[in-house]
Amino acid sequence: MIADKVAIIGAGMTRFHYSLHLGKSTRELFVEAFLECLESVDKGINHKDIEALFIGNTVNEYFEHQSHLSSLLADWSGLLPIPSTRIETACASSSTALEIGTLAVASGMYDIVLVGGVEKMSTLQTDEMTWALMSGMDQAYECPLGVSNPGLYAMMAMAHFEKYGSTWEQLATISIKNHHNASLNPKAQYQSEIIDTANKIAQKKGLSFKDEMDFLQSPSNPYVAYPLRLFDCSPISDGASTVILASTEKAKNFTDTPIYISGLGHKSGTMSLHDRNDFTTIPSAVEAGKKAYKMAKIEPKDIDVAMVHDCFTPAEMIAIEDLGFFTKGEGARASEEGRTSLTGEIPINTDGGLKAKGHPIAATGTAMVHEVWKQLRGEAEKRQVPNANIGLLHNIGATGGTAVVQIFKR
Repeated sequence: MIADKVAIIGAGMTRFHYSLHLGKSTRELFVEAFLECLESVDKGINHKDIEALFIGNTVNEYFEHQSHLSSLLADWSGLLPIPSTRIETACASSSTALEIGTLAVASGMYDIVLVGGVEKMSTLQTDEMTWALMSGMDQAYECPLGVSNPGLYAMMAMAHFEKYGSTWEQLATISIKNHHNASLNPKAQYQSEIIDTANKIAQKKGLSFKDEMDFLQSPSNPYVAYPLRLFDCSPISDGASTVILASTEKAKNFTDTPIYISGLGHKSGTMSLHDRNDFTTIPSAVEAGKKAYKMAKIEPKDIDVAMVHDCFTPAEMIAIEDLGFFTKGEGARASEEGRTSLTGEIPINTDGGLKAKGHPIAATGTAMVHEVWKQLRGEAEKRQVPNANIGLLHNIGATGGTAVVQIFKR
C-alpha cells in the first residue's frame, strides 16, 4: 500500500496576487516559491538532494508563449540534470503532480522529489483570458455556444437552488467566510474582510451600506453570470507553490514533524456539463473522495480541516456535500450557520480558498497542500484550527473532468 509511505518535509509559496507580480516571469515565481520551500525544511536540505521534479502548469503557452516548462524550471532552480515532468489537468494540475510524485517515491524510484505548480495569468486581457481558461472545457459542444466558466457554475448553482431550496444569500456567506480567512493569511491575494472593502467603496463613491450583505446585493457587486456576482468568483492571479516529498525513512533526517500522505483519490468525469444527469454534484469528486477515504482508512467525520475547490461559491457548496461533510442539499445552509468557519465543526478553506487567497490555476493544488501542512504542524497562526491532525484536499479540473482528493495525517 502507498498510504503513509511518503511524507511532506517542506512547503513554500509566493503570495498569490495580480498586480504584485507583474514584473516577474513564470520561472522567477517558481524559484521564489522553491527557495522558501528549501528554507522551510526544519533540519535543512541541499537542493542537490532532490532527485526529480513534477510540475503542474495549465496554459503557459497562452500566457507566456513558452512550453517545455519543466526543463526550464529545473534549470532555473539549479536542479539540472534531474528528470523533470510537466502535468496538466486544468485547475487540478499540481494536485495530480503531487499524486505522481507520491507514487514515484512510494515505488522506490526516488527518495526525495520536488512537486509544484505555477501560473502567470496577468499577461492577458480579459477577453484573451476567458478563451485561455475555456481551453479546459469542451471545445466542440460548450465553448462555441458562448458559455463561460462562471456560466457553467451558475447553472450548477441554479440547479441546486431549484432542487434543494438553497439561496444566493447562503452562497454569499461562503464568500464572506473565505475573505475573513484570507485576511489572516499573509499569502492571500485579498487580505481584507468584505465589510472593509465595502466601507472603502462607500467612502470613495459616497455610498452607504448597512452590512456585508447589503453591499453584496448592491450594484457595487455586479452580476457576472446570474445568479453569480463578482464576489462569487475567484480572481485572476499570478503565483507559484512547491512542496518537497520524501520517503518516510528519509523524512526523519529532515524533520521531526513530517506530514504523511495517507490517501489518494483521482477520478475523471465528463468534460461537458450537459452530459450529466444532475448538476448539483460532481460525480468524479464523489468517487475520488471514496477512494481517498478508503486508502486512508478513515471517514469524513475524521477530517479536522479541509481545503476545497471554490473557484465560484457554488463549487464550495457542492464540494462539502460531495465529500460527505454534509448531506446533499445541506451545504449552503451549513455555511450560513457557520459550521464551516474556523471555529465550526469542519473548517473549510482556512487559507481563504481560491475565492480570496487567489487562483493561479495550476499553483492552486500545492498551495492547498501548503495550508494543510501548516495546519497539521500547528503553524497557521491566527487561522490555526485547534488539534488538527488529519487534513483533506479537494481539487477540481474545470467542472469536474478531473477530480483529486488527498488526505494527510500528522
